[in-house]
Amino acid sequence: MKQSPELSFDDEGRPVLITRAAEPYEDQHRERVRRYLKIMSWRVPVFLCAAAAYGIWHNGLISLGILIASIPLPWIAVLIANDRPPRRAEEPRRYQDRGRIPLFPTAARPAIEARIESTPQPDSAQWRHDVP
Repeated sequence: MKQSPELSFDDEGRPVLITRAAEPYEDQHRERVRRYLKIMSWRVPVFLCAAAAYGIWHNGLISLGILIASIPLPWIAVLIANDRPPRRAEEPRRYQDRGRIPLFPTAARPAIEARIESTPQPDSAQWRHDVP
């Protein structure tokens, strides 16, 4: 289904169903914030588990391992929260590669041609007569 100048009809004149409409931006944002908060809410229990592990076993390495396992949680939460819904086929692509200047331009590389006979060079005996 392609977009048409008339907002309520597609290219073939059929009305566009409201169920095909994209979710409003505010709803998408709210859902992403919820996902972020759910993932980040695991940080507090991880810290409490690390403290409880140290209290039970008196081993700092176990607590440190639990804390190190929680280090990627903020990174994962941000990546998941910033993810948008996948593009639909009818959404326009904005980037156009035409006229792009390459970052590292290279010269044309012509194919190696057959060896051409070069003009004969004078040997050193001919040049010695000029030197006194």
